Amino acid sequence: MAQTLQKIYSDLDLTFNRQPGKGDLALRYDEQAVISSVRNLLLTNFYERPFQPEIGSNINGLLFENISPITASIIETEIQNVLTNFEPRATISDISVTAQEDQNSFFARVTFFIGNNTTPTAVNLLLQRDR
Repeated sequence: MAQTLQKIYSDLDLTFNRQPGKGDLALRYDEQAVISSVRNLLLTNFYERPFQPEIGSNINGLLFENISPITASIIETEIQNVLTNFEPRATISDISVTAQEDQNSFFARVTFFIGNNTTPTAVNLLLQRDR
């Protein structure tokens, strides 16, 4: 008897691609759904989501501060707060933010566990200013 995998988490694919054969919007499942949710939460500013002004972070505003270890530490705290408050599917294991002075950017790596999964999942982000 074939065993089917149970999909626990599902979200819309925000690239709005279509499912082959059906024409419906494509979905992301399990690990990919949580990774895209984490990425979206970290890159969302306050007041960007209609009727949900409290969802978001000040990471984009911090990118216009001086590139320093103090700013990197503040960004780590922002990442911790956003994921703790708004992403219950991810249990944070490690957050590291490194300042890259030559590129005027920060490199962030967030490692977390999804549900009861024993394998950690990592999300890498290059945080740069947009004008």
